[in-house]
Amino acid sequence: MPDQAGRTVQCAKLGKELPGLDENPFENHPLGQKIYESISKDAWKMWVEHMKMLMNEYRLNLGTKEAQEFLFQQMEQFLFGQGSSLPPGYTTEK
Repeated sequence: MPDQAGRTVQCAKLGKELPGLDENPFENHPLGQKIYESISKDAWKMWVEHMKMLMNEYRLNLGTKEAQEFLFQQMEQFLFGQGSSLPPGYTTEK
């Protein structure tokens, strides 16, 4: 495997050149390669925090195909679209 240290991407989420991920986060999913090529480590960290909130608020069981598909849809919206929507009634802690 080639050394990817110092690899940068034009981040689709943050709109600037930033350090890219060290590896494809989902080898067997088409979204994984898109994320690897155009999402920065900073944006990925933002997604991981958002994903934790979604998993807790919706009480997702990642063992189900439905929960996995829901998270992939939310991930694509968060990273490449208008952003992932917050759960109904969700408020951030002050």
